[in-house]
Amino acid sequence: MVKFQFPNFIYRFKLFEIEKIEIDGKTFHAMKSTLPENAPPLLLIKGAKGYVMCGYLNIEAAENFGSAAAIVSGVKTFDDVLNASIKMATTKAKKLGLEPGKVVKDVIAALG
Repeated sequence: MVKFQFPNFIYRFKLFEIEKIEIDGKTFHAMKSTLPENAPPLLLIKGAKGYVMCGYLNIEAAENFGSAAAIVSGVKTFDDVLNASIKMATTKAKKLGLEPGKVVKDVIAALG
């Protein structure tokens, strides 16, 4: 179950929009930055143990930092991220069940 909490938990800045999301009873922070020139937005959903990020972010850097991170692509909204299939994941994310090919909403609770 995915629950977006709107009135009290949307923070709008010039660079980022941040929403608090509840997924399977765990809290996540979803961050979005709109980019210029009609480029797709930069998206990231962060939990206590790791994060799911759009293709703009670097999986090799996440691996080097020892992060539990997964990448999705072709996304423009938080719902798109949650419904996307994982393209790549770090070793730590794979140990938590975030494997390439799995749908994010089915496995993201492991990052909470």
